[in-house]
Parts: sequence; C-alpha cells; structure tokens
Amino acid sequence: MLLRRVATTLALGVVLLSAIPAAALEASGRTAVRAAPPVPPAAPSAARHGKVAAWPLPSGTVTSPDGRTYLTDRHGRVLQLRGLNLGKTDTVTEERVARLASDGFDVMRLNIQWEKVEPHQGRYDTGYLRYLDRVLGWADRHRVRVLVDWHQDVFGPAFGHNGIPIWATRTDGLPFEPHPDDWFADYFQPAVQAAFTHLYDDPDLRAAQTAVYAKVAAVLREHRSLLGYDLFNEPFGPIPGDPANPDDQIKASAALERGRLAAMYRRLIDAVRSADPDAWLLVEPTVLVGQGVPTSLPGFDDPRPGADRLGYAPHYYDTAVESGADWDPSGRFIENYESAIGGYPVAHRLPVLVGEWGPPQAVTPGNAELIRRQMSSMDRFASGWTLWYGCRADNGGGYCAYDRDGSPAPGKEPAFAPYAPAVAGIPGAEHYDPATRTYTFTLTANRTTPRAWTLLSLPATAFPDGARVSVTGAGSPVVVAHRPGETRLLLPAARPGATVRVTATAR
Repeated sequence: MLLRRVATTLALGVVLLSAIPAAALEASGRTAVRAAPPVPPAAPSAARHGKVAAWPLPSGTVTSPDGRTYLTDRHGRVLQLRGLNLGKTDTVTEERVARLASDGFDVMRLNIQWEKVEPHQGRYDTGYLRYLDRVLGWADRHRVRVLVDWHQDVFGPAFGHNGIPIWATRTDGLPFEPHPDDWFADYFQPAVQAAFTHLYDDPDLRAAQTAVYAKVAAVLREHRSLLGYDLFNEPFGPIPGDPANPDDQIKASAALERGRLAAMYRRLIDAVRSADPDAWLLVEPTVLVGQGVPTSLPGFDDPRPGADRLGYAPHYYDTAVESGADWDPSGRFIENYESAIGGYPVAHRLPVLVGEWGPPQAVTPGNAELIRRQMSSMDRFASGWTLWYGCRADNGGGYCAYDRDGSPAPGKEPAFAPYAPAVAGIPGAEHYDPATRTYTFTLTANRTTPRAWTLLSLPATAFPDGARVSVTGAGSPVVVAHRPGETRLLLPAARPGATVRVTATAR
C-alpha cells in the first residue's frame, strides 16, 4: 500500500435470519415462496477439492458481450468477492478471520513477505510456514477465500521497509538516503534502483525467488480456502533519466512491464504451477495505472491443464487523497482510472480483483463520496476487491476499515453493505440504502438460474435485526434457505431472459 505518493510520483455483527413467511413474499403480488430447511454450517476441512455445501469457489470464467470477464464456480454462477487486507505487520488470528466472515466478507488478501519465509538464504522459517497453514485452516473453517499477496514496499528491510530479504538485496554500494516525509520517494534512491535491477537480472536471485514461491505453494495447496496468489505487490524498477520526471516514469514503467517484469511473472507462474495446478495467479501493473496510465503488460500463458486461471490485480488509490487532500470529484480520477484499467483485462479476457483501495480516512465529505464512487466503479469492471486495511483506529484513520470500537469506520460503511456473492444468472444493478436499510438486486435469468442457488450476503452491519426478502419476476415457487448472515434463493420457474428483482428490507 502507498501511504503517500507526493510530488515525486507522477503528477497526473452476525445475524440469524428466521425462515421467511410465505406472506412476506406474496405481499408483492407476484411470487409464492417455499422455505427450505436452514443450511447447517460446513464442517471444517482442509480438503481443497472436498464438498462444502453452498460455498462458491472460483473454477472458471465467463466473458460477457461487452468484454467483461467474470469469475464463475462449477455451477456456472457468477461470483463477486469482497474483503479486506490482513497480515502485513500484524498477526492474523482465528477471531479476526471469523469477524471478517461475520461482517459479510468472503475473501482475505493475506500479505506475506519473502523476508519472513526465508530470512536466511536457503533456510525457510518453518514456524512462519506453519502460521500461514493455520491461517488458511481458519479460513477453511469460516469459509473465507484467501488471496496470498507476495508483498513488498520499497524492496525490503534493507531500506527500512518490507518484502525482499536483506541477503537478497544488492546495492552495488550506491547511496540510500531515506525521505522521512515521503516514503514513496525512497523508491527513486540509487541503492533501491540497483536492488530491483539485480532481482530481475541475477540468475541466482531469480532461482531463489522461484524456489520460495514454489515452497509456499506446496505448503498451502491443499486448502480449500486458497483462492490463489497476487504474484508481486506494486512492482517497481529502475528509471533511467530523472526519476521525478513524469515522462521518464512513464517510459520506464512501460519498459519494465514489457520486459523485466513480464519475464519475472512468467518465472513465478511456472514456479507456483510446479506445486499447485489449481490456484488463481494474479498479475499487478505498476502503480502508474492509478494515475491514468494504461499498463503495457503483455498477455501470459498458464501451463496448467485445462482453462487458464489468471487474473489482473491493480490497485485503486488517488495520489492527492493519499497526500492528505479531501477528494475532489472534478479531478476526474475515477473516469481516468476506469479508462486506464479497462483495456488490458478485456484484451486478455481476465477477471479483475482490485487488491487495494480506499482513502486514509473517510470522515471528510469528499473522501466519503470517494468510497461510494469507487464502490460503484468497481461494480462496473471488477469481480471483486479487498479494501486496505483490516485494522481499528479512531474514525478509521490510517486506512483502517474499523473505528476504534470495532464498528465500520465513519464514511467506510458502504464497504460493509449487502451484496450477492454468487449469482445464478447475469448480475444486474445492486443498491443498498442505509437510510431505509433496503437492499435491491437484479439479475437476468439464464440456464443456470433454475438449477443453482443465488447467494445474498446480508450481514448484521446492514441488518442488525435480520431482513425480509421479496422476489419478483422469477415465477412461482421461490425456494429460500438461510444461514447466519446470508440468504440463498433457488428460482426453478425463472425463464431465461427474465429480469428478477430481489429486495431485502430490515425487520
């Protein structure tokens, strides 16, 4: 995550829902309902390919006529993933994983660092690997998918940050002078530039990096909760010329993405695939995409048998907001970002998962509006997102998703809204009105709709006393089942092409 990108960067609660009475749905005048028995919680399991009732796991994709690619499960349902980042400098506990699930989130971006896995060359930290294994075990139990993020900021601890171990840091004796008021400027220091060059170019460092990726993949591959790997957080590299010059930054970023970074991603894809044929592998562009600069990454091949499991994981930060400004919609940040982000996943038919987004705080009017606008924006192009960060602070400062008391941080409540994690059909519009505590969602029925469950996340953050659900446009009957915090709908009479509208209101 970038805490500040200033002038040196480019200047451009659990709720148990009782069975819904038939009258509650019949009040719409359109639909009759049959209540299914409550769905029991799934038993804990570390079996990656075992059966867990109603847990939608990404196994494929579908591309719509407009070029957008969605994640799908084995039933053909379209999946939407929402969650938080955890684990960068803090220890993830089962309590935190359970809280993530109870708040309606279904994915965790778990930040790990090479320095922690292999603090000494050739010696893996078995204690840290056991910790990662435990975290995914808790995620198995609480049905939270895990995207393992190979995290780095300013290369690693040799420069006071995190990521690449000291033993793998080569500076050629060049200077490093930290910028206490602008940590991102540390990337432009000669020693850091040299370290990235050696990481990309030196055969022994390449071999060590691929080995550690394969090691982690071998340890975690059996976990059902494992979504996949974000292969390299916020990649950076050498900038010939003036690092503070926007034109030089753009040229260097494009050259990096087409050359050294693309080659590294190919090595890392092969490394993970040597141990795990099923995990999803996500590539990131450089951070300039957040400034409206389209990526120059090429397409990638997946050596796994069957369909590719590759994705695109950009970040979504506004530089001015990270520097302390209240968001100004007239700057067209969202429009410029969507324009920059759209071409690559469409061209390569990749699902998009935004790995990091969100302002440092959202108590100011502009930043609160930024949260709302980014939510709407990601609904237009992404299969999911993970908000930065799953911590607590007064008023959600320091990027925290929660206030000090554990409630959603002021202004960040939209991230805790109801949504549809699995849709048997083509997803349409969805909206949650916190003033009336009303959630609406539409889908267009297709061949999947009558035979697969549509899943709604209705967390206590939105419906503290439960919710009533009504359905129109699906014919009769509608079958409804519940578990804590969610409702499942089966629409056996829905005709392909029909528009189905689902409404959840507070009890």
